[in-house]
Amino acid sequence: MSISPYFGSSAKVWDEIDWIFGIEEAGFSGWEVCADGNYHFSRPDSYHSVIETLASTSLKVTVHAPYGDLNPAAINEPIWMETVQQISECIRKAAAITDRVTIHPGYLSCTGKLVPDKVWLLQKEALREFGKVAQEYGVTACIENMPNIPDFLCHYPEEILGLIEDIEGIGLTIDFGHANTLGKVDGFRKYLSQASHVHIHDNNGKSDEHLPIGAGTINWKRLSKDLLEHYSGVVVVEGRSIEEAKVSFDQIRRWGS
Repeated sequence: MSISPYFGSSAKVWDEIDWIFGIEEAGFSGWEVCADGNYHFSRPDSYHSVIETLASTSLKVTVHAPYGDLNPAAINEPIWMETVQQISECIRKAAAITDRVTIHPGYLSCTGKLVPDKVWLLQKEALREFGKVAQEYGVTACIENMPNIPDFLCHYPEEILGLIEDIEGIGLTIDFGHANTLGKVDGFRKYLSQASHVHIHDNNGKSDEHLPIGAGTINWKRLSKDLLEHYSGVVVVEGRSIEEAKVSFDQIRRWGS
């Protein structure tokens, strides 16, 4: 088994793109583009800026689909349709630079709470649409487990696996920082062999702080052992800054030693 450490930061979606040169300088082999804010793929200037800047680096790429103001479980049909359109377009355009796109699940709105079964079906239908596009373009669209934020879907391993069951083109992104906010790191560790993608960062078990590796309460000795033994592929350090990313990268270099 082997892992490739990438870096991504949703905290920097409004920054000018030249910050990504620091990813390579910090030692990471790739960038997870958060395709929102200044990097939203629906804007031609944003998309071309990402493509052109990447061409001047040796960074490999994964993509995180947009999620601001979107809800793939929305019972408001125009919102649901817009969400499906934006994420599908992201998958299509991402295929030029990667084979992995991470997607956030939906959430229960105030009126959606009255019809939770319908919300679940709408989320599954959205995933079927994403899966069709992903298969057509040679991409795996990976649904991500969520942190301890009320009303989101996909908090627990069995829930997310049940959601994606039998949907072609859809994989699983395990976010261990998110899992830690719910005390579910061990629960998700069991499914590492089924993961298509992995996100890592630390926190103190209560909120999604995106701390450097080792600055929170995750047992990295145990988790790193499982990652090295049961997972091959990209591991994205999600952080707040390049300075903190360097701390995480130094920790990763010690894994297995």
